Amino acid sequence: MVKKEIEIEAKSAQEAIAIALKKLRANKHEVEVKILNEETKGLFGMEGSKKARVKVKVKKLERKHGT
Repeated sequence: MVKKEIEIEAKSAQEAIAIALKKLRANKHEVEVKILNEETKGLFGMEGSKKARVKVKVKKLERKHGT
């Protein structure tokens, strides 16, 4: 069974989206992306930083009935 939805954490939202697309084997136009948390940096980029978290869901694509 192929996963249709995934949540990923990474250093940035863009990085998390790229990882999710790779895992879902999908292109950006085939998915819906929801950013759950943006990345935050602690003082001087050190302790207290949080990773970005995104939810990526594969859209239901309509299939054309061929002849």
